[in-house]
Amino acid sequence: MTITDHIPSWKKLSLFAVTWPIFIDSVLRMMLGTVDVFMLSRISDKTTGAVGLANEIIFFCILMFGFVGIGTSVAVSQYIGAGREKEASRISALAITINLIFGIIVSIVLVSFGEPLLTLMNLSPEQIGIASHYLKIIGGFIWIEALSYAVSSVIRSSGHTKSVMFVTLGVNVIHMTGNYLLIFGNLGFPQWGVTGAAISTVVSRLLGIVVLFVILYRRIPAPIRRKDYVTWNGSYVKQIMSVGLPAAGEHLSWQSQYLMIMSFVNMIGLTALNTHVYVMNVSNYFMALAMAIGAGTEIIVGQMVGAGEMKAAYQRLMKSVRISFVLTLVIVGTAAIFRHEMIGMFTKDPDIIAAGAGIFLLSIVLEPGRTFNIVIINSLRAAGDARFPVLMGVLSMWGVSVPLAYFLGVHLEIGLLGVWIAFAVDEWLRGIIMLLRWRSRAWEKKALVKPVSTVETAIGA
Repeated sequence: MTITDHIPSWKKLSLFAVTWPIFIDSVLRMMLGTVDVFMLSRISDKTTGAVGLANEIIFFCILMFGFVGIGTSVAVSQYIGAGREKEASRISALAITINLIFGIIVSIVLVSFGEPLLTLMNLSPEQIGIASHYLKIIGGFIWIEALSYAVSSVIRSSGHTKSVMFVTLGVNVIHMTGNYLLIFGNLGFPQWGVTGAAISTVVSRLLGIVVLFVILYRRIPAPIRRKDYVTWNGSYVKQIMSVGLPAAGEHLSWQSQYLMIMSFVNMIGLTALNTHVYVMNVSNYFMALAMAIGAGTEIIVGQMVGAGEMKAAYQRLMKSVRISFVLTLVIVGTAAIFRHEMIGMFTKDPDIIAAGAGIFLLSIVLEPGRTFNIVIINSLRAAGDARFPVLMGVLSMWGVSVPLAYFLGVHLEIGLLGVWIAFAVDEWLRGIIMLLRWRSRAWEKKALVKPVSTVETAIGA
């Protein structure tokens, strides 16, 4: 036994070492959708808008897969922090099975009801045809992403964030190559346009999940047995769902209010829709660093809470909030300087470029507020305090964001800028509320597991 064996697992993790691979991984995952939008924009803005809206539905489904992934990540992190590695493996296997079943159900729904969903989005008949075809191919294999989300969550919770990053890098290389060959028919391949982009996405994700499973069996602290995938443990399921279901509720609330607001954007006009799609594809990268710091902090805080180190967990989160806030402000401020050039990468339409540039200026205010939400909510969940964020989220999104977006964007005819002002108000309101919740320390009583020493003491008594 070495000296490092006596060191608690959370003390072996540094925020930088855990976070930077998650940041790269987040950027690469976002590129999967952005690459399709960017390459298809060479065909037409109408095609881009249709595929962009289909990707919103796909992104919504992927967020829903996250409810098991988030619950698993928190539970596995706390079990590892508590020194209970075998139980971490058991709960990991069960979570993978649950997400696979969920993914298959979602695939069936998207293939069967994808077109009616798109009809509700106020698209033109031509755009519905394009988006529906793309959605059926991607949606039919969305279960791959469900598996990927679960397996990646387990690997990351063990502290091996680099491994997931390298897999996502490989997936992106394959995806971009496939797009180059199949969208435009280069090097003798068929020119399939939107169909080619969809097939490239599916093939790259399929190869990625195979590699993730290989890494899973090499990196997880205790081996997973085959029977663990089919052994139902009610206690484990309860722990996953106690964090996962509230997280799913928050994601469902966010995405449903976002889709509602997208219908407002469609009411404003086609230029607003295309501008929104382009700006969102860039804005997602603004969030990437905060998302990475939030996810890295979640892993460390989860292990600290599992080990009973509440003071260390509190201080870790507060440091992470300060770091992410400053870095986000620097990144968004820099991007605002080159706002015209960034929108110009997607289109030459002067109206779209002008509208998008205005949104980028507003992002200097919006994104730091979003940072509070991403980082603090992740740590609240890591501590087991998952219900409060979803309650506040539903109240703010549907009580503030949706009505304000309609009032400013449609009623007052401010347009897309009014919609994004509503986003900013919602993000800052929820961010401040989440900060107050963390400082109240109410989360300290929400831990899912107890340290192994505490369990042994209880058994001995």
